[in-house]
Amino acid sequence: MIVCFYHTVSTIIIFINTTPSFSIGNGGVIGMKEKNLDIFFQNYLKKESVFVSKQTLQVAFVPDEIVHRDDQVQQIASVIAPALRLERPSNLFIYGKTGTGKTLTVKHTTDKLVSAANKESISLQKIYVNCKLKNVADTEYRLIASLARQLGKPLPSTGLPTEDVYKAFFSTVDSEKQLVILILDEIDQLVKKAGDDVLYNLTRINEELKNSQISLIGISNDLLFVDNLDPRVKSSLSEEELLFPPYNALQLQDLLLNRSTIAFRKGVVEPGVVEKCAAFAAREHGDARRALELLRVAGELADRKGAATVGISDVDAAEEKIEKDKIADLITTQPKQAQLVLYSVISISNGTNKFIFTGEVYETYKKYCAEVGLRPLTQRRLSDILSEFDMLGIITARVISKGRYGRTREIMLAQQAATPAVKRILEESLSL
Repeated sequence: MIVCFYHTVSTIIIFINTTPSFSIGNGGVIGMKEKNLDIFFQNYLKKESVFVSKQTLQVAFVPDEIVHRDDQVQQIASVIAPALRLERPSNLFIYGKTGTGKTLTVKHTTDKLVSAANKESISLQKIYVNCKLKNVADTEYRLIASLARQLGKPLPSTGLPTEDVYKAFFSTVDSEKQLVILILDEIDQLVKKAGDDVLYNLTRINEELKNSQISLIGISNDLLFVDNLDPRVKSSLSEEELLFPPYNALQLQDLLLNRSTIAFRKGVVEPGVVEKCAAFAAREHGDARRALELLRVAGELADRKGAATVGISDVDAAEEKIEKDKIADLITTQPKQAQLVLYSVISISNGTNKFIFTGEVYETYKKYCAEVGLRPLTQRRLSDILSEFDMLGIITARVISKGRYGRTREIMLAQQAATPAVKRILEESLSL
């Protein structure tokens, strides 16, 4: 009797607290949420965005006009122009810090070259590979297979002898009279993962080709990359070299103004916004990617709060959001071994602003490897990881000579990584 009464009361309560337009029971709450989402998305579509073409603020976007890179465009064009006569251009190595416009300028100039060739019915092809991407250039086999596929030769990602993959690639390239320009972006990452034998083979490929020719363009953020190559590879790859300097604040302003007029509705970007984005990026070694990202995120934040304009406060909020997201993403996406190396640096630094040495880091790293049950890497591989963190701005490192005791690195943790939050993220990830 009591049970029955309880059941009846329960049923009445559910009925009273449920809106008639939704199903009674477990689906009631879900239905309400779904309806709220429907309303939210409908309202979102009705709102006028501050953007007209957000993709113009993306890194991958190639504009019709390259701002403040006229000299570099001209130099690249001068090197690759012989391709229009089916004469092999010199191999070109391009280097400079992140965000200096290297990839953008190379893509823009080679696109114009291919367009000119097509108009004259000249058999010219361009192949672009980002060597930093996983499963594309992490082994010699995958890189060559990827190149062959881009030329129309279907090859599996694994399973064949590497020699056979090279033969298939050679025969595909040489199947007609043509010139191929091969662009290897982040070429230093290729060498780190696959060694420099692949570069040696690619720089010597023309010796085996009868009908066609290949010209290489290598792009790297690592200013010292070429110095560490095998001398044979170095002499072949760096027939021509081009350094991209950082943008200054005024150049970044021009670049942002150029993109913002395309990206945003007229009049939505408040005075001072572009200048502040440029100033932030100039502080980061003239990184144009940084400037574009700041402006894009500021616009997104303005959109989310339903603002009609993008203001200075949106730039400040964007700066804070990017910093938090960048460091967290960098750390959480690193392999366990790399996380252990960084944790070792943080542990030794212990909140102090002092230089530490590679040997100290390696000894501490081995200790933590034993704690988490990982096999330690070699000290040379640890040095490579430290170089990667240096390039990412997580640490600063400089090589110093210790006389007859050889060379070592002086390492200092970057300010943005020397926080309890970073250490906590690593401890959670490594179960320390």
